[in-house]
Amino acid sequence: MAPEKPLCLPSLLLPLLTLLLPQADTRSFVVDRDHNRFLLDGAPFRYVSGSLHYFRVPRVLWADRLFKMRMSGLNVVQFYVPWNYHEPEPGVYNFNGSRDLFAFLKEATLANLLVILRPGPYICAEWEMGGLPAWLLRKPKIHLRTSDPDFLAAVDSWFKVLLPRIYPWLYHNGGNIISIQVENEYGSYRACDVSYMRHLAGLFRALLGDKILLFTTDGPEGLKCGSLQGLYTTVDFGPADNMTKIFGLLRKYEPRGPLVNSEYYTGWLDYWGQNHSTRSVPAVTKGLEKMLKLGASVNMYMFHGGTNFGYWNGADEKGRFLPITTSYDYDAPISEAGDPTPKLFAIRNVISKFQEVPLGPLPPPSPKMKLGPLTLHLDGNLLDFLDLLCPQGPIHSILPMTFEAVNQVHGYMLYRTYLTYTVSEPTQLWVPNNGVHDRAYVMVDGVFQGVLERNMKHNVFLTGKVGDKLDVLLENMGRLSFGSNSSDFKGLLQPPILGQTILTQWMMFPLKVDNLVKWWFPIQPLKSSHPQAPSGPTFYSTTFPISNSGGDTFLFLPGWTKGQVWINGFNLGRYWTKRGPQQTLYVPRPLLFPRGTHNRITLLELENVPPQPQIQFLDRPILNSTKHRTYIYFLSGASEPMELSGH
Repeated sequence: MAPEKPLCLPSLLLPLLTLLLPQADTRSFVVDRDHNRFLLDGAPFRYVSGSLHYFRVPRVLWADRLFKMRMSGLNVVQFYVPWNYHEPEPGVYNFNGSRDLFAFLKEATLANLLVILRPGPYICAEWEMGGLPAWLLRKPKIHLRTSDPDFLAAVDSWFKVLLPRIYPWLYHNGGNIISIQVENEYGSYRACDVSYMRHLAGLFRALLGDKILLFTTDGPEGLKCGSLQGLYTTVDFGPADNMTKIFGLLRKYEPRGPLVNSEYYTGWLDYWGQNHSTRSVPAVTKGLEKMLKLGASVNMYMFHGGTNFGYWNGADEKGRFLPITTSYDYDAPISEAGDPTPKLFAIRNVISKFQEVPLGPLPPPSPKMKLGPLTLHLDGNLLDFLDLLCPQGPIHSILPMTFEAVNQVHGYMLYRTYLTYTVSEPTQLWVPNNGVHDRAYVMVDGVFQGVLERNMKHNVFLTGKVGDKLDVLLENMGRLSFGSNSSDFKGLLQPPILGQTILTQWMMFPLKVDNLVKWWFPIQPLKSSHPQAPSGPTFYSTTFPISNSGGDTFLFLPGWTKGQVWINGFNLGRYWTKRGPQQTLYVPRPLLFPRGTHNRITLLELENVPPQPQIQFLDRPILNSTKHRTYIYFLSGASEPMELSGH
């Protein structure tokens, strides 16, 4: 009898490989239309998701926020990808630091959260230009969110960079992305270009393959133009809306499969000059429980809102221009500072009735810090630093040019001309056709004269001599992210008129304010306080240490008017104390230097400084104080009620 041959290693491994390979093949997320449900790896699955935007949270805090979401009972995190955050110039891409969305995907994996990705190209999100890059407007006749060849060429170029990097993160490839949204609430956009949506769907399929679930999201009124055959149709609505009616309408477009609310509103956004928005805990939890009883999958928008740092806030146009506040707290279950709220615990309790919630307590609120008051010192008027703010010098033109025409994306630009005749009597300066986008600070020979504002009736009257210098500082307050079919160009869109005289021969100074604050101010000695509070665009700063380990804090600017704040060179965002409702700015602890090192705060106050130029750091936010209702005098007349869902 021949001896039995010893088993070689390959033959030992073959049964093991045979067992493993089918398991890899069964990694899937699909729609089960026969039973109106999702299947994850072949098993029934319902997601209870929450929205969190990595671009609104410092990177060092991503893990903390995601962990709290998982501990709340969520099994999925949903987030947008803002194109303009990653492609600041055509062909220039940035996925580093706070822009490393792949690091965010890793953090989601560590938190045991699956991912629903919303890459746009348009995202809304109350984000600058809805996530579209402003450099698109360098072609002034471009038609955004349509099959305009110029727009599609830019979209194709971007997605051919982004989507191949996303591909390894798809669930069936071993990643955590279970579905991807195409465009965003396209049915709310009046263009209704079906060819554009078909182009996007084809592009996504070509770059991502056939296995990934692609879907659309629209408010109930947008389903007709927003849905597309071959893409799974979902809807969005809030606690106050008629759930039965809306889901019934959804069934006309998606007769079989799970019901999905892709944006169930836990709160709402805030506009400067209006009240802070809230949603009651009972209203939110009642609607959530009703949806879960129906077997629906739901994403809560937002679960943690975060902050519109820097210049990144968007704006709406609902009869008038409505810029979004710096805080994106959203009255969400996790506060802007990352703390669990009563709303979170109530939501967690509802979720626990339908699926298992992770054991263990949620982390307590983070330590908070109080400091001050601190007195700020005058650095100088903005005009004093013009050579440093615009080292390349001005651009000359007979008529004023827009931000986009001179490649200024965010922030501020100074327009300068000289009076060609003496103006003895106070004469009105005005800009026709609502041509101030968005807010103009007027100075004659360095003396502040007043403000002109988009959609607002402000009267500015000037006097001056021949040769006097007329400066108009323009602030871009955030490009429209929702509510308009037109491109939102910034700056002086029409030449200003003094009395009946059209002003010409302009110089445009695109200002690099962040560079000045970050690199030049820190090496300058602090000056003493100015004996008289100046007016007009002015820089103030001071330094301060923090004791012990410090904590998160909230910058309070009582008596200040409107401007921008930097801490240790980081652009914290806009303040508008006089208009409200937001009175404090969230300062995450990681922005502050540890004990023994001085921190530097710099303010660019655009209008009026208080008699005592002081600030404070508080241990709680003030988001709901609207003290001065100067905003009521709109060109468009009386205001109408805000829509509270379907955004």
